[in-house]
Amino acid sequence: MKVAIIMGSHSDLQTMQQAAQALKDFGIDFEIKILSAHRTPLEMVKFAKNSHKKFQVIIAGAGGAAHLPGMVASLTPLPVIGVPVNLGKWNGLDSFLSIAQMPKGVPVATVGVDQAYNAGLLAARILSISNKKILKKIQAFQKKNRQKVIRANQELKSEAAKSISLPKNNKRQK
Repeated sequence: MKVAIIMGSHSDLQTMQQAAQALKDFGIDFEIKILSAHRTPLEMVKFAKNSHKKFQVIIAGAGGAAHLPGMVASLTPLPVIGVPVNLGKWNGLDSFLSIAQMPKGVPVATVGVDQAYNAGLLAARILSISNKKILKKIQAFQKKNRQKVIRANQELKSEAAKSISLPKNNKRQK
């Protein structure tokens, strides 16, 4: 199983490395490419049309006009997960809306602005449908996250118990 991580510009790499980390965490092979919908459209078209021969899921990050995820989704039968990249303009809202507001018939799953790790996690979940090994890793990941919250809650209760002193006679003070 292999995932393609693509981005419109080298400046997106810092954000998109989070997707690579998520895939590494789940033992999923991936390939990273820079493909611009505007500067390398022919290469993008070639990649998208042939992507199903090599990959199972595509994660596409883009900022600004953010056309890459939608353009690739229009040319491939694979699931495409869009990652809006914050370029500092409108805090990434422009990118988010460009990716999330796709026309009927061209779906792009969209994660939050700069949330590439979640894109990697979503790709892993998609792949887990047919791969029990990945499914077990996701279940372990969820259990670990749940335990973190439970431990934090227990620590909070312990800290609160230390800092709150109750009246000795349990009567309300007026």
